[in-house]
Amino acid sequence: MGLNLTQFSVFLLLTALIAGVTIWYCLKARASDDGEKEYFLAGGSLKWYFVAGSITLTNLSTDQLVGMNGNQMALLAWWELAAVVGLMMLCFIFIPVYYKYNCTTTTELLEKRYNNPHIRALISILFLLGNIFIFLPAILYGGSLFMQSMFGIDVNLYILAAIFAIVGSAYAIFGGLRAVAVSDTFSGILLLGLAITITILALNAINWDFQGIPKERLTLIGADDSDIPWKTLLTGMIFIQMFYWSTNQTITQRAMASPTVKEAQKGIFAAAAIRLLIVPPIIVIPGIVSYKLYGDIGDTAYGQIVGDLLPTFLSGAFAAAIFAAVLTTFNSILNASAALWVCDIHETYFNKNPNVRKLSLWVSIVMVILAFCMIPIFNNPESSIINKVQAMYGLLSMPILSAFVVGLLFKNVDARAMIVAVIIAVAFYAYGTSPLNENHQNINLHYIHQMAITLILSVSTALLLSRLLGSKPVWDAHNVFGKGSAEF
Repeated sequence: MGLNLTQFSVFLLLTALIAGVTIWYCLKARASDDGEKEYFLAGGSLKWYFVAGSITLTNLSTDQLVGMNGNQMALLAWWELAAVVGLMMLCFIFIPVYYKYNCTTTTELLEKRYNNPHIRALISILFLLGNIFIFLPAILYGGSLFMQSMFGIDVNLYILAAIFAIVGSAYAIFGGLRAVAVSDTFSGILLLGLAITITILALNAINWDFQGIPKERLTLIGADDSDIPWKTLLTGMIFIQMFYWSTNQTITQRAMASPTVKEAQKGIFAAAAIRLLIVPPIIVIPGIVSYKLYGDIGDTAYGQIVGDLLPTFLSGAFAAAIFAAVLTTFNSILNASAALWVCDIHETYFNKNPNVRKLSLWVSIVMVILAFCMIPIFNNPESSIINKVQAMYGLLSMPILSAFVVGLLFKNVDARAMIVAVIIAVAFYAYGTSPLNENHQNINLHYIHQMAITLILSVSTALLLSRLLGSKPVWDAHNVFGKGSAEF
């Protein structure tokens, strides 16, 4: 199947419509006098529905739709079901604290809790490394692969990736968070509607009959040698969700951009409802059906089934929706990364009063170029995108989370101890999962279990080293959460 005029026309029309509505809304919105707050937090004016829409589509992109369906099994639904827990943590535990401390970035909370700018800078650098070298290239690769497999077009994957990178950057660089959040919401309505349609069409294609599909592809109870062993749901899985939904600047930035805690909580709660009721079916059922129709075809499964089942005009609409999903996830991460660099690093070590838009422009360009160069790492048909992303990000996620856990639960922790503990945790996880470690296969420890161990190691090390350095950590959770909590 090749790209025809009808598909391309529908694709261009919807893509232009989303861009036009976004520009119209942003131009009529009242801008904040605080340039930094306007660019990175939309002037603190996001309504709950924009928070919900932006959180949903920032996370829901080709690494979910392509990567999870590419596994062609129901087990991957656990990533989305467990995400609801992470969103509830953000809603009722973390967001009130971010508002209480008046944070622009999540890492600003660390500087205020540890009374030290260097721990904030270190964690920001880890976030940036993950965004630039893992998330951004994975998104560019997944979106380009989907377009190739859906339309059967003979266009080089890197050319498609370059188009995604250029257009996605424009939203983030010139529109700031307001443009990102608004385009996320309108794109999300289109994407979710068409993804549900695809799921129903896929089920109709097999007459809702799952006979012939191996049981291990239909079960939610993962064996020890599966991608998600059931035991990991009790260990590292909960910490992964806490990290991603509650401390990750890319996600929390949307909720931090509301006028009040209550407005932010409404948006987060709505995003959790979407995550629970809509997302799990659309990220596993088409992949399972594609196994019955085509066999084990990996990450090309979603594009193949969409291209085969959707009518021509709807396939053009779906291409626009996927294009929008890639753009919004890409520009969300890019805007969050610029915020981390400008607020946490540049203003601390180089210039306290930079031109935010100009600096963000050049920072974003550099990050896009670096991300583009990393795409070949993900261009490997033997490994699913989502599994590779999760395993790689464990290198940074648990060390980052440990700094938040210690900072929020204790006071009088020496920042130097926490910095050393984070570095040790990164090295520990890298050693345990590295193919250069000849013994790690004999340990037979799933990377999600190792994440939990990494977190415990880092927290323990920080508390111990702090005592050795002369500081005595004191339990302080009641002051952090008790006075900062808010009713939904």
